[in-house]
Amino acid sequence: MRMRTVNHPAVFNRVRTLSLALSCSVWLATAQADTGHLERIASSKELRVCIWPDYYGISYRNPRTQQLEGIDIELAQAFATDLGARLRFVDSSFAKLVDDLLQDHCDVAMFSIGITPARQERLRFTQPYLVSDIYGITTKSNRRIRAWDDIDQPGVVVSVAKGTLQESVMRDRLHQATLLVNDTPQGREQDVESGRADVFMTDFPFSRRMLEQTDWARLVSPPAVYHTTPYAYAVAPADERWLARVDRFVHDIKHDGRLAAAAKRQKLEPIVAAN
Repeated sequence: MRMRTVNHPAVFNRVRTLSLALSCSVWLATAQADTGHLERIASSKELRVCIWPDYYGISYRNPRTQQLEGIDIELAQAFATDLGARLRFVDSSFAKLVDDLLQDHCDVAMFSIGITPARQERLRFTQPYLVSDIYGITTKSNRRIRAWDDIDQPGVVVSVAKGTLQESVMRDRLHQATLLVNDTPQGREQDVESGRADVFMTDFPFSRRMLEQTDWARLVSPPAVYHTTPYAYAVAPADERWLARVDRFVHDIKHDGRLAAAAKRQKLEPIVAAN
């Protein structure tokens, strides 16, 4: 039996429409996949920057004025200007940092991200622009902690904030003291002030906050270099052009004076990274 071919116009048009729709969907998906952060920022005229708003001297929301201040607030504004984009800050934290970048909640994290092996497995970093050691904060009345060597002793409780580089370092370095991990940075301060912990570990910028804004805090400094960590800006992997552009910004501010000027305003000159 000979089969009969039917060239029905309605059927042909429907098939052609479906084929065109499928082709358009494939093209759109490919175009979206090929569109990086630079293209999106150029199109939207918006730069999304993740910050930790409790980071004194870095990206700090002043509770009195509710205004953001700090070195990375200034430098994020400079970066947005360089890109010809308006700036939108996205509240983040060290505990949320990886997820916020990988889930595309922001284009770049600009709150002095410590470069650690664990973070390097998930994120990409620019060249460093700050470098800080680790410091302890205890109370003026604490009799157990007089010097750095008193920290890793039996019976001493050391508080750290979850997700910070101090957590990972102290997990490796403490052998006799007890480590207490808090979900929030405020928790470690409350631990020490209340007596639940003897000392909490932090970096140079945050130690300044405690000394300048409390009447009970006392700084415990290491007698020599303990564990310096380079700080940089972080982005999600797989967009090399965007990483290169952010890194070029860091290079530029190191050489044109903007980094030095911002560090001076925030009293962070001692931890500015060498060129």
